[in-house]
Amino acid sequence: MRIVLLGAPGSGKGTQGQKLVERYSIPQISTGDLLRAAVKDGTALGREAKDYMDAGQLVPDGVVLGMIRERISEPDAARGYILDGFPRNLRQAEDLDEMLRAAGQPLDLALLIDVDAATLKQRLLGRMSCTECGAVFNRYTSPPLRTGICDYCGGELIHRTDDNEATIDKRLNVYEAQTKPLIEYYSRDNRLRRIAGLGDIDTIFAAITADIDARLSQQPAQ
Repeated sequence: MRIVLLGAPGSGKGTQGQKLVERYSIPQISTGDLLRAAVKDGTALGREAKDYMDAGQLVPDGVVLGMIRERISEPDAARGYILDGFPRNLRQAEDLDEMLRAAGQPLDLALLIDVDAATLKQRLLGRMSCTECGAVFNRYTSPPLRTGICDYCGGELIHRTDDNEATIDKRLNVYEAQTKPLIEYYSRDNRLRRIAGLGDIDTIFAAITADIDARLSQQPAQ
Protein backbone atom coordinates (compact mmCIF):
# COMPACT_ATOMS: atom_id res chain seq x y z
CA MET A 1 0.00 0.00 0.00
CA ARG A 2 1.48 3.31 -1.13
CA ILE A 3 0.20 6.18 1.03
CA VAL A 4 0.58 9.94 1.27
CA LEU A 5 -0.06 11.04 4.85
CA LEU A 6 -1.73 14.43 5.36
CA GLY A 7 -2.49 16.23 8.59
CA ALA A 8 -2.08 19.59 10.27
CA PRO A 9 0.41 20.27 13.07
CA GLY A 10 -1.09 18.69 16.18
CA SER A 11 -3.30 16.26 14.28
CA GLY A 12 -1.45 13.19 15.54
CA LYS A 13 -0.18 12.38 12.07
CA GLY A 14 3.27 11.39 13.35
CA THR A 15 1.87 8.98 15.94
CA GLN A 16 -0.47 7.31 13.46
CA GLY A 17 2.28 7.11 10.85
CA GLN A 18 4.55 5.21 13.23
CA LYS A 19 1.75 2.80 14.12
CA LEU A 20 1.16 2.15 10.41
CA VAL A 21 4.86 1.37 9.95
CA GLU A 22 4.64 -1.24 12.70
CA ARG A 23 1.35 -2.70 11.46
CA TYR A 24 2.20 -3.08 7.77
CA SER A 25 6.02 -3.32 7.89
CA ILE A 26 6.48 -0.55 5.34
CA PRO A 27 8.77 2.47 5.75
CA GLN A 28 7.67 5.99 6.58
CA ILE A 29 9.53 8.27 4.18
CA SER A 30 9.97 11.80 5.47
CA THR A 31 11.30 14.22 2.88
CA GLY A 32 13.00 16.20 5.65
CA ASP A 33 14.85 13.08 6.78
CA LEU A 34 15.73 12.24 3.15
CA LEU A 35 17.27 15.68 2.64
CA ARG A 36 19.32 15.55 5.82
CA ALA A 37 20.57 12.03 5.10
CA ALA A 38 21.47 12.82 1.48
CA VAL A 39 23.41 15.93 2.51
CA LYS A 40 25.19 14.06 5.29
CA ASP A 41 26.08 11.13 3.00
CA GLY A 42 27.25 13.45 0.22
CA THR A 43 25.18 11.80 -2.51
CA ALA A 44 24.89 13.53 -5.90
CA LEU A 45 21.39 14.77 -5.04
CA GLY A 46 22.56 15.64 -1.53
CA ARG A 47 25.36 17.82 -2.87
CA GLU A 48 22.94 19.52 -5.22
CA ALA A 49 20.49 20.14 -2.38
CA LYS A 50 23.27 21.50 -0.16
CA ASP A 51 24.22 24.07 -2.79
CA TYR A 52 20.69 25.46 -2.70
CA MET A 53 20.50 25.32 1.09
CA ASP A 54 23.87 27.05 1.51
CA ALA A 55 22.63 29.81 -0.79
CA GLY A 56 19.53 30.22 1.39
CA GLN A 57 17.24 28.89 -1.32
CA LEU A 58 14.53 26.23 -1.28
CA VAL A 59 15.55 22.86 -2.63
CA PRO A 60 13.77 22.45 -5.99
CA ASP A 61 10.96 19.92 -6.22
CA GLY A 62 12.87 18.01 -8.89
CA VAL A 63 15.69 17.30 -6.45
CA VAL A 64 13.28 16.16 -3.75
CA LEU A 65 11.43 13.93 -6.22
CA GLY A 66 14.75 12.41 -7.24
CA MET A 67 15.46 11.51 -3.62
CA ILE A 68 11.99 9.98 -3.27
CA ARG A 69 12.52 7.99 -6.47
CA GLU A 70 15.78 6.57 -5.12
CA ARG A 71 14.24 5.78 -1.72
CA ILE A 72 11.21 3.90 -3.03
CA SER A 73 13.49 1.73 -5.16
CA GLU A 74 15.04 0.24 -2.01
CA PRO A 75 13.95 -3.30 -1.01
CA ASP A 76 12.05 -2.30 2.14
CA ALA A 77 9.67 -0.16 0.04
CA ALA A 78 8.74 -2.94 -2.36
CA ARG A 79 5.48 -3.64 -0.50
CA GLY A 80 4.63 0.03 -0.08
CA TYR A 81 5.52 3.10 1.93
CA ILE A 82 4.10 6.07 3.80
CA LEU A 83 5.16 9.41 2.33
CA ASP A 84 5.23 12.23 4.90
CA GLY A 85 5.99 15.90 4.20
CA PHE A 86 5.47 15.78 0.43
CA PRO A 87 3.47 16.89 -1.46
CA ARG A 88 2.64 20.22 0.16
CA ASN A 89 0.89 21.82 -2.81
CA LEU A 90 -1.01 20.93 -5.96
CA ARG A 91 1.95 21.18 -8.35
CA GLN A 92 3.99 18.83 -6.16
CA ALA A 93 1.09 16.35 -6.04
CA GLU A 94 0.83 16.33 -9.83
CA ASP A 95 4.60 15.91 -10.27
CA LEU A 96 4.66 13.16 -7.65
CA ASP A 97 1.89 11.24 -9.43
CA GLU A 98 3.74 11.53 -12.74
CA MET A 99 6.98 10.27 -11.17
CA LEU A 100 5.30 7.38 -9.36
CA ARG A 101 3.44 6.25 -12.46
CA ALA A 102 6.68 6.30 -14.43
CA ALA A 103 8.29 4.22 -11.67
CA GLY A 104 5.41 1.71 -11.81
CA GLN A 105 4.37 2.55 -8.24
CA PRO A 106 1.20 4.67 -8.50
CA LEU A 107 -0.15 6.12 -5.28
CA ASP A 108 -2.97 4.11 -3.67
CA LEU A 109 -4.24 6.41 -0.94
CA ALA A 110 -4.05 9.94 0.45
CA LEU A 111 -4.83 9.64 4.14
CA LEU A 112 -5.98 12.82 5.89
CA ILE A 113 -6.03 12.94 9.71
CA ASP A 114 -8.74 15.59 10.08
CA VAL A 115 -8.99 17.72 13.24
CA ASP A 116 -10.83 21.01 13.67
CA ALA A 117 -8.82 24.19 14.22
CA ALA A 118 -9.97 24.79 17.81
CA THR A 119 -8.83 21.32 18.90
CA LEU A 120 -5.52 21.72 17.07
CA LYS A 121 -4.83 25.00 18.86
CA GLN A 122 -5.60 23.45 22.24
CA ARG A 123 -3.28 20.54 21.52
CA LEU A 124 -0.43 22.76 20.37
CA LEU A 125 -0.80 25.44 23.05
CA GLY A 126 -0.87 22.79 25.77
CA ARG A 127 1.86 20.53 24.38
CA MET A 128 4.83 19.74 26.61
CA SER A 129 7.69 17.35 25.91
CA CYS A 130 10.25 15.67 28.13
CA THR A 131 13.83 16.84 27.72
CA GLU A 132 15.10 13.37 28.65
CA CYS A 133 12.94 10.70 26.99
CA GLY A 134 10.89 12.77 24.53
CA ALA A 135 7.48 11.76 25.96
CA VAL A 136 4.72 14.22 25.08
CA PHE A 137 2.01 15.50 27.44
CA ASN A 138 -0.68 18.17 27.21
CA ARG A 139 -1.62 20.42 30.08
CA TYR A 140 -5.26 20.39 28.94
CA THR A 141 -5.94 16.90 27.65
CA SER A 142 -3.23 14.62 29.08
CA PRO A 143 -1.39 16.38 31.90
CA PRO A 144 1.45 14.74 33.82
CA LEU A 145 0.84 13.50 37.34
CA ARG A 146 3.25 16.15 38.67
CA THR A 147 3.40 19.59 37.07
CA GLY A 148 6.45 19.94 34.86
CA ILE A 149 7.73 16.41 35.57
CA CYS A 150 7.65 13.47 33.16
CA ASP A 151 5.60 10.51 34.40
CA TYR A 152 7.99 8.02 32.79
CA CYS A 153 11.53 9.16 33.61
CA GLY A 154 11.20 12.15 35.91
CA GLY A 155 12.71 14.51 33.34
CA GLU A 156 11.76 18.14 32.92
CA LEU A 157 8.79 18.98 30.69
CA ILE A 158 9.16 22.01 28.45
CA HIS A 159 6.83 23.97 26.17
CA ARG A 160 8.19 24.79 22.71
CA THR A 161 8.68 28.52 22.22
CA ASP A 162 7.04 28.36 18.79
CA ASP A 163 3.88 26.83 20.28
CA ASN A 164 2.37 30.26 20.90
CA GLU A 165 -0.97 31.50 19.61
CA ALA A 166 0.33 33.84 16.90
CA THR A 167 2.74 31.28 15.47
CA ILE A 168 0.19 28.48 15.66
CA ASP A 169 -2.43 30.58 13.85
CA LYS A 170 0.08 31.28 11.08
CA ARG A 171 1.08 27.62 10.76
CA LEU A 172 -2.53 26.47 10.60
CA ASN A 173 -3.47 29.14 8.04
CA VAL A 174 -0.56 28.09 5.82
CA TYR A 175 -1.54 24.44 6.20
CA GLU A 176 -5.17 25.17 5.32
CA ALA A 177 -4.21 27.14 2.21
CA GLN A 178 -1.83 24.43 1.00
CA THR A 179 -3.92 21.39 1.87
CA LYS A 180 -7.36 22.36 0.54
CA PRO A 181 -6.27 21.97 -3.12
CA LEU A 182 -4.67 18.60 -2.24
CA ILE A 183 -7.92 17.38 -0.70
CA GLU A 184 -9.80 18.33 -3.85
CA TYR A 185 -7.12 16.77 -6.08
CA TYR A 186 -7.05 13.39 -4.34
CA SER A 187 -10.84 13.33 -4.01
CA ARG A 188 -11.33 13.41 -7.78
CA ASP A 189 -10.42 9.75 -8.26
CA ASN A 190 -11.46 8.49 -4.81
CA ARG A 191 -7.92 8.23 -3.43
CA LEU A 192 -8.63 10.51 -0.44
CA ARG A 193 -9.65 9.00 2.89
CA ARG A 194 -10.60 11.47 5.62
CA ILE A 195 -10.27 10.09 9.16
CA ALA A 196 -11.53 12.08 12.14
CA GLY A 197 -8.50 12.62 14.37
CA LEU A 198 -10.54 12.90 17.58
CA GLY A 199 -10.76 10.38 20.39
CA ASP A 200 -8.11 8.03 21.67
CA ILE A 201 -5.17 6.98 19.54
CA ASP A 202 -6.22 3.34 19.17
CA THR A 203 -9.75 4.24 18.02
CA ILE A 204 -8.38 6.53 15.33
CA PHE A 205 -5.88 3.86 14.28
CA ALA A 206 -8.64 1.24 14.04
CA ALA A 207 -10.58 3.49 11.65
CA ILE A 208 -7.47 4.00 9.51
CA THR A 209 -6.55 0.32 9.33
CA ALA A 210 -10.13 -0.75 8.58
CA ASP A 211 -10.04 1.39 5.45
CA ILE A 212 -6.55 0.25 4.41
CA ASP A 213 -7.38 -3.41 4.98
CA ALA A 214 -10.54 -3.07 2.88
CA ARG A 215 -8.51 -1.55 0.05
CA LEU A 216 -5.83 -4.23 0.33
CA SER A 217 -8.46 -6.96 0.10
CA GLN A 218 -9.59 -5.50 -3.23
CA GLN A 219 -6.11 -5.53 -4.75
CA PRO A 220 -5.07 -8.47 -6.96
CA ALA A 221 -2.73 -10.98 -5.36
CA GLN A 222 0.94 -10.29 -6.03
